[in-house]
Amino acid sequence: MTERIEQDGRRPANDGPKAAARNRAALVTAAREIFAEHGLEAPLSAIARRAGVGQGVLYRHFPDRSAAVAAVLEENVRQVEQAAAHEDATFDAVLGVLTWHLTESAAFIGLLHADRAGGRSGIRAHALALSERVECALRKHLPRGHRLSAGDDLVLSVAMVSAAVIGPTHEEREHRALAAWRLLDVEVGPVRAFDG
Repeated sequence: MTERIEQDGRRPANDGPKAAARNRAALVTAAREIFAEHGLEAPLSAIARRAGVGQGVLYRHFPDRSAAVAAVLEENVRQVEQAAAHEDATFDAVLGVLTWHLTESAAFIGLLHADRAGGRSGIRAHALALSERVECALRKHLPRGHRLSAGDDLVLSVAMVSAAVIGPTHEEREHRALAAWRLLDVEVGPVRAFDG
């Protein structure tokens, strides 16, 4: 782990919990990016490098790959829930935030589909619980009589769109996601991260 030194040669003050929270947020962002770019088997060291922290900091927050995957999934869902809780939230706006996360976390879609064949049952159970939270956030704003309001249509539509989100670049994945929503005749707001 490289030590940070201030310009005047002194070590910076230990920020304790503030630094830990900052490091964790940087690691989650880096993990999302690295997994989207290189797949779930990308070296964890690449995540630490992208976040600007040492391996020890990475393993303190995420002792293994599954913990990093779970943290990114949790953060994705948390942002969808925040978008749904915003005072100006609409169904299409929340769907835009969800679609951004699908395109940014495309590697996780492969994980969820591969898991159906076995293994990683803890991640699968966690992903299912997160999926229920996403459904709840979307249903809060689903207009009465909307084409996705019957039965499991909402959940199935999200699954269908997520399966279509493939491609080597963010642009290609976003294009495919929006095309899938169009085929389902569903309006989507701007595809973006929720920024509060």
